[in-house]
Amino acid sequence: MSDKPQPRIAVAMKGYPRLSETFIAQELLGLQQRGLSFEIWSLRHPTDGARHLMHGQITAPLRYLPEYLRDEPGRVWRGMLAALAKPGIARLLPVFLRDLVRDRTRNRLRRLGQACVLARELPRDIGHLHVHYLHTPASVIRYAALLRGLSWSFSAHAKDIWTTPDWERREKIADAAWGVTCTVDGHRELERLSDRPGQVALVYHGLDLARFPAPGPRSLRDGSDPADPVRFVTIGRAVAKKGFDDLLEALSRLPCNSHWRLTHIGGGEMLKALQESAQALGLSDRVVWAGPKAQDDVVAALRDADLFVLPSKQAGNGDRDGLPNVVMEAASQGLPIVATDFAGIPEFVRPGVEGLLVPPGDPDALAAALAELARSPERRAALGKAAFERLNASFSAAAGLDRIAALLRASAGGGAA
Repeated sequence: MSDKPQPRIAVAMKGYPRLSETFIAQELLGLQQRGLSFEIWSLRHPTDGARHLMHGQITAPLRYLPEYLRDEPGRVWRGMLAALAKPGIARLLPVFLRDLVRDRTRNRLRRLGQACVLARELPRDIGHLHVHYLHTPASVIRYAALLRGLSWSFSAHAKDIWTTPDWERREKIADAAWGVTCTVDGHRELERLSDRPGQVALVYHGLDLARFPAPGPRSLRDGSDPADPVRFVTIGRAVAKKGFDDLLEALSRLPCNSHWRLTHIGGGEMLKALQESAQALGLSDRVVWAGPKAQDDVVAALRDADLFVLPSKQAGNGDRDGLPNVVMEAASQGLPIVATDFAGIPEFVRPGVEGLLVPPGDPDALAAALAELARSPERRAALGKAAFERLNASFSAAAGLDRIAALLRASAGGGAA
């Protein structure tokens, strides 16, 4: 066996670490456990005050690019001067100029500046670049790969698939060595834009079940006791695609004799507006806004709950969920799921088997589903048991992590620094 060090990988993303992106942390930790050597590059500094336990377990070097070029002008100028001296500049400039003609924004120029910094500062033993998200982060990685003569690949998730123009996704897919995405819906969309069959693979994130305790005993609450109400929990950033406005409307339509409490976990730009809506609907004393939480607090909230709810829908700008990890996290604790028949959710939740699905944007149907399960602890227990069994049988993270690790190893071995 050769003693020559194996090429390493650079993994890039928009912001790291983020509480809302447990699937990225899970993947990085899984790659580390599989012996891949990589470093992490982030386009933005973290804004969350807390971190998941997984983030502390990831030992890869972490570097930040200039979030705004004006913040680190010396670093940016050194990167751009170095880019002009690289043979790859002849590959990059035509691509960048075509992009700029179609997207005449400051953000496009920032992507170029960040790419120049990345191309200059990447260690020489980096053999391949991999990026999470096909929009802004993939532009930076694509430009840097052109400058350095490296191969690159992507993981596409949700918003990046549905809000990036066709021309941009098509050209990025064509330039990438390969890509993966995590829902049938997203895979179908990216395959439509690909000129090479099989270039984009469907790989579910799944869940690393070793990170979660076994489900605890379920309660017999049926909503009849005001001193011991049925406990609903929902998790996600307060943004339009999560449908929390529909959830509040649905809760306001539950029967007066049904006693319940909702805990929301997450931050987000719409949080204040949702709190004001809850007050206007007379729900303030029944809704707990817990804010962003680390993984152990999330698990504790799931174990304390009777039912998980997530009314996802398409936002006005086209943004939508994939298969949210929180759905599988709820299943890890044996919770029944009430959600919308939308995006990647039906790939896990089968109606009447692991939970109840309702049309997106339909508060009346959502209220009916919540009311049905609130008064039936036996039905909740059966659905929650089925959700836990489906998670274990078909949505473990191990198979997907093995596949991504193999692809990255093969790509790094053939890269050129």
